[in-house]
Amino acid sequence: MANVVLIGATGFVGSAVLNELLSRGHKVTAVVRNATKLPKNDNLTAVEEDVANVDALANIAKGKDAVISAYNPGWGNPDIKRLTEENYPKIVEAVKKSGVGRLLIVGGAGTLFVKPGLRVVDSGAIPAEIMDAVRSLGDFYLNYLTKEHDLDWVFFSPAGAFDEKGERTGKFRLGKDDLIIDPVTNSSHISVQDYAVAMVDELEKPAHHKERFTIGY
Repeated sequence: MANVVLIGATGFVGSAVLNELLSRGHKVTAVVRNATKLPKNDNLTAVEEDVANVDALANIAKGKDAVISAYNPGWGNPDIKRLTEENYPKIVEAVKKSGVGRLLIVGGAGTLFVKPGLRVVDSGAIPAEIMDAVRSLGDFYLNYLTKEHDLDWVFFSPAGAFDEKGERTGKFRLGKDDLIIDPVTNSSHISVQDYAVAMVDELEKPAHHKERFTIGY
């Protein structure tokens, strides 16, 4: 059983990761904006804290086995670009300051390659209304995280889309830098439940270190 911090545990992806962690018996400290949205569980401790507070986040993480970040300012937040650019480096700083050696990040699909030399973010597939958010998270990965050599991090990119009515199947494919395409539907997709399965698998049996990996059907 691991003792982990989960940032963003009430969000779309974060809540799925939280459910998967608790179902496997892990102990979770959830860092959220609104603790009333969390379920009741003996293995769950809720903490309302701003991720921009590096010292507070470091103190919360101190002594834990790992930190999982599902931080997202909110797709409808007009300030999402600035908050992503400012707060993700602060999360990395806090984890390093805490002494925790492992950080698992819910990444984006934007920097995956759809073909050699062409990333999703430059392919025309991203709607204009979310482009700033997609690009800012991608820039954090490419320009900041890849230069982080002291912390054992992973950036876990989902498929191109989450299935709105997906299920937990436990059957999926993992890759590294290329968008995974379903040969049956010719689309890139994954359920949020299966994404959570793979994230917790990575927590329990680390297979990736200081690199990105991805998932799809």
